[in-house]
Amino acid sequence: MSVSRAFKVLISHPQVPAPALQLLCSRGAETIICKSVPPSRDEILEKVGGVDAILWAHYQPLNAVILDAAGPQLRAVSTMSSGIDFADVEEFKRRKIPLGHTPGVVKNSVADLAIGLMIAAGRHFHAGRTDIETSQWVTEHIDWRMGVEIRDSVIGFFGFGGISQAIAKRLQCWDVAKILYTTRNRKENDVDYKAEHVPFERLLQESDFLVVAAPLTSETREKFNSKAFAQMKGSAVFVNVARGGLVNQADLHEALSSGKLFAAGLDVTTPEPLPADSPILKLPNCVVLPHLGTQTMKTTIEMSLLAANNIINAIEDKPMLSPAY
Repeated sequence: MSVSRAFKVLISHPQVPAPALQLLCSRGAETIICKSVPPSRDEILEKVGGVDAILWAHYQPLNAVILDAAGPQLRAVSTMSSGIDFADVEEFKRRKIPLGHTPGVVKNSVADLAIGLMIAAGRHFHAGRTDIETSQWVTEHIDWRMGVEIRDSVIGFFGFGGISQAIAKRLQCWDVAKILYTTRNRKENDVDYKAEHVPFERLLQESDFLVVAAPLTSETREKFNSKAFAQMKGSAVFVNVARGGLVNQADLHEALSSGKLFAAGLDVTTPEPLPADSPILKLPNCVVLPHLGTQTMKTTIEMSLLAANNIINAIEDKPMLSPAY
């Protein structure tokens, strides 16, 4: 069933997958597609006036400037992202404008990548490749490039939402010693993953692999700093697939370069893009990826469809499938 009248939707990025655009059009939408890559704020501000909804498909600030430019008729906004640290949620609440996002559908692709980082960091993928490229491949030393295994390890999660649970589900057949997690409150379904809710200090002290998959908030910003790293095992592998802002990157660099941590795998950094001369890239025991967590076509299409459905529901005066507040 289509909505009662035609409605206008600004699409902030020209590479939003076609299925989402087709879905919106099938429900009566006129899509106004921004053409700039990367998205131009000037173009967005020029085109957003008078629209009924916005599909926000990038990470530029989503704030009062955009909402003012859109006008009082704006009825819905959905990001095409899990995290919404770039959105002024309080401003949306104040104006009573529905805001959606797409957290649930990203969990599988990010979980796969997180396990890849656990292995890559724990088994010296970056250093090993560098050894080959610099003719330092050693063949006569038994203890050369010894790594750590997931098997029989304590796996810790900071945050235990969809991504962490998808990782924990995958690890059920990896013969891990135990799974720990830290969240504000215990998750009722943690028994499904044989996971134990523990204080932050215990998470730091016991984890052999510590995976960060929590939102960036004022409470979590730079939660992982020199004080936190000092409490971790020297043999621990640190993995971040959340947001770079949860980590004090200079403190992480010091912990890795001084041997206080064994290795790290990062899909997120501060800033993004990371400069080519960033000190963190010079470390042999740090695997860094350019924020590839959701970069599969399957997941990207699912994110775009969820964002489109969030908008359609709001236009039809129904609850969004995935509201941000």
